[in-house]
Amino acid sequence: MKAHDSGSHQPATLDVFVHDEAGSKGAISGAPVRVFNDRFDWKGMTGADGHCLVTLPCAGTYQASTEAHGLSASWKGEVHAGCQVQACCALPFGFAVETFRAGDDCTTTPCNQIPQGQSLLMRLSWRKALGRDFTTALIASGGTVMPGYQERLEGDRQVREYLYHAHAQGLMSWTAQLTGSPELSVHGELSVLPNVQNVAGELQVSRRRTQTTSTPDTAFWQAILNSTEALSFNNYLGYMNWLFCGEAKPTDLAPFESERFEHKAEEFAALRSQRLLPFAGADAYRVVKAATEAFVMVNCGVLAEPRPFDAQKDEAYFDRRDLPYPVSAEYLVDVQGNKTLPYLAVIRAKLPDIPLKLNRFEDVRHGRDGQGDNCYGILQEKLGNPCLLELIWSYWQEEGMLVQTVNSITRRFQNIRGPGERDALAHVEIDPLRPLNNLLWGYVQDEQHRLSVVRRNYEYDHHYGLRLDGKAVQEIRAADSRSKFIEAFHNLLRLLPSFYKQDDDTNVKADAFPVLNALKEVHLILSQGAHNQFGDLPSTARIEMLMQQWLLARPELREFLPTRVMVAYPEPWMDRVDAMKKLQGWSDTSVLHFRNLAVFGEQLLLSIRWGHWSDVYEPLQAFNWARFFRPQVQGYVHAYRAATGVDLGADTVDVTLPSLLLRRRLEQQRRNA
Repeated sequence: MKAHDSGSHQPATLDVFVHDEAGSKGAISGAPVRVFNDRFDWKGMTGADGHCLVTLPCAGTYQASTEAHGLSASWKGEVHAGCQVQACCALPFGFAVETFRAGDDCTTTPCNQIPQGQSLLMRLSWRKALGRDFTTALIASGGTVMPGYQERLEGDRQVREYLYHAHAQGLMSWTAQLTGSPELSVHGELSVLPNVQNVAGELQVSRRRTQTTSTPDTAFWQAILNSTEALSFNNYLGYMNWLFCGEAKPTDLAPFESERFEHKAEEFAALRSQRLLPFAGADAYRVVKAATEAFVMVNCGVLAEPRPFDAQKDEAYFDRRDLPYPVSAEYLVDVQGNKTLPYLAVIRAKLPDIPLKLNRFEDVRHGRDGQGDNCYGILQEKLGNPCLLELIWSYWQEEGMLVQTVNSITRRFQNIRGPGERDALAHVEIDPLRPLNNLLWGYVQDEQHRLSVVRRNYEYDHHYGLRLDGKAVQEIRAADSRSKFIEAFHNLLRLLPSFYKQDDDTNVKADAFPVLNALKEVHLILSQGAHNQFGDLPSTARIEMLMQQWLLARPELREFLPTRVMVAYPEPWMDRVDAMKKLQGWSDTSVLHFRNLAVFGEQLLLSIRWGHWSDVYEPLQAFNWARFFRPQVQGYVHAYRAATGVDLGADTVDVTLPSLLLRRRLEQQRRNA
């Protein structure tokens, strides 16, 4: 600051007010302000109310100016000694908030009141010329602002629409913000009217289950369910048909997944030029491999935009579980200016001396200086958007004979006779006129670059203490096995049926403390195995097995594997595996049960591994977890009994390896044949 006295020594005050010129004319906080004349120069920022008070050394003519996001405004005027003058600087953001009620005919009507229990559209908009790179926030009392928003251009306005659901009657106050620096806020109120209904005649009274309170991690659990669904084979098949076969984008996709299709195409284009194979005639397989990697990499992270939420579908799921819909979808915490999961924030706090590494080594192009950063540090991408996959998905697919089925086909493709006196695939002759022939050629050529069954088996043991059974994996020398995982996980699944029985009884409040303790035990064991190949092997195994499923789903294989047409398998590759089992004399347990074990097991373990369970001492979080994942728990228990013959809901915990149980069932099947 610099100032020189002139004239009267009596000070004056200038109140600089920065606000929006149009729209709702809200105050702008954090805006840079400069007040000056030829002998005075002052710089500062506006407060939360958009004002800043400047004490001037003397009367005179002064100018005030501000600028933000390429917009500027100024004021010039005379300030008299001993007086306070307001200087208004208006920036033309045009930020406005409008409220609408949606009618049954999909029309909207402006309103300033809403009946309790109904929904309201809150439309935030600003000038299109400012772009769409703003972060918006909407906070409202007495109800829930649903996660996510619909965005579009409407004339010369950039529009974002939020959905608000009114819970409590009374006066609802709301605040809409364009966040950042500076920040523009608009406030308002709405009346929530009582939802009055006239009742006549007899009244029926019913009892309901115990009500519960929402916890922040319920939004994260919903993201896990939506993300694993996005990684499903049917979604993968729709993506591959869209990419390679000219089919339209599936119409039943969630909005976030529909947005990701273009991102996957961009990732595929980048990987296509990087994933090269040193084999002739393998280009078809190479591009399929790159497309599959792009699909998995885009879909496995739940923290990147667009977040995996579908408000309408998600709210219906919470209603069916008798759980309150989360007020906010924000489960993440701040770590050095970046958002991450609470569990990873605890891990980061253990390593305060290690810096963050923003760029991966592979992101730096050759021949360019100054692109890298720390060669040593914690990868920001792994901390900010971890790839949420569980290797148990691959384990159960392998136990279901997916890999063995593909191996049998590729062995016959190489004209190698199968084991035994009679070759079950002697009739398999795949002509070179159709795409499957060349795809199998590339698949066979690339065998040296795929994970071996031995590597997968060691990792199954390292993660979960699970092992495959067979000649190829007999001599296992595990360095670090999770020998207590099966006992801990099956104990959790044993406790849950009794919890559900209590929870369904309207006269009893279910005790979730045993469930909480079991969750903490499983979380601890899982975290001990999250090292070495944990970061890359699960995603690599997922890519390889998705490709195997895709090859099996090819229509050409229907000619060689006699499938049962009238069995409604949820995924088109599954009947090929069951047909191969029949031909080879393998287990007669349907692959459907192993697929369910893979899907439900992954969803349960993701919520346990990545949840911050170690510091939880109140049972509310475990109570909500048990209700939320009830379909997955009961689906896993049923599929495990169907596959192995063991009831996980029994009074005693069975800790026998699943591979041994499956071998016993196969031996019994052959004895009974």
